[in-house]
Amino acid sequence: MHTKILSSHEIFRALGDPSRLRMAVLLLEKELCVCDLMAVLEMSQSSVSRHMSVLRSAGLAADRRDGRWAYYRLVEPMPLTDLRACLAELTSEAPHSADLAKLHDHLKTKGCQA
Repeated sequence: MHTKILSSHEIFRALGDPSRLRMAVLLLEKELCVCDLMAVLEMSQSSVSRHMSVLRSAGLAADRRDGRWAYYRLVEPMPLTDLRACLAELTSEAPHSADLAKLHDHLKTKGCQA
């Protein structure tokens, strides 16, 4: 029980940052390259990597390396029941709806250059 409370605390702390929440909502779409997240959120590579490190530490995201590129995805199953559904509820709200539209445009036109 104590471990679950600490885990829940870390999850909500990780999602409490607006940038990390935006990243989590974008990752509902699919696995994304760090360059995709950089383009959509207009953040530096170091900022994206730092935020993704917090999401990984909280058990929400995982990564894989392909050469010099990192690809991020949400973990399955999500650590808390219905957390994926809660994130999906945010997709119609600002700034998440604008982020998703920008992601779709980005993926159609250029996507990851890896």
